[in-house]
Amino acid sequence: MRVLSFLAALLLGATSALAAEEPSGCDKFKWPIERERAALTAPDRAKLASGSEQAALPGSAITLGLVAPSEAKLPSPPERAPKDGTFAGFTGIKAPTAGLYTISLSSGAWVDVVQGGHFLKPVAFSGATDCDGIRKTMKYELWAQPLVLQVSGARDNALSIAILPVQ
Repeated sequence: MRVLSFLAALLLGATSALAAEEPSGCDKFKWPIERERAALTAPDRAKLASGSEQAALPGSAITLGLVAPSEAKLPSPPERAPKDGTFAGFTGIKAPTAGLYTISLSSGAWVDVVQGGHFLKPVAFSGATDCDGIRKTMKYELWAQPLVLQVSGARDNALSIAILPVQ
């Protein structure tokens, strides 16, 4: 019994240590985020419903409406299964310009970028808690062909997203 108690305490301590190691504050991102944060908090963000199509990459951030994962009809199953009680959604972009882009989110969620039937992997990732307006940002090398941006595991039914060329 003592061994089980010891193991439980060890596991709880490891979980707490992992949560404590997560960076906190706007200065903890791996690269400057001022431009992305400004886009994500701008009052003129376009509001899009899940499943909407865009002709090109948006010039500013968008707010994507999300629904229960069972209603989201994501074109591809997400690489990480969403937890119960979370929200999901997607938007298609018909003609992105090729290049390196940051995809930034106002709050925590899982992102899948799908092009040519393949999940793209980010070339870099950074995130921090306790930074008003932005939770994480990833860098993706996008091709000049249609893409689908899927979001899942979000806690709220809307999420702001900025897709900006890396400067």
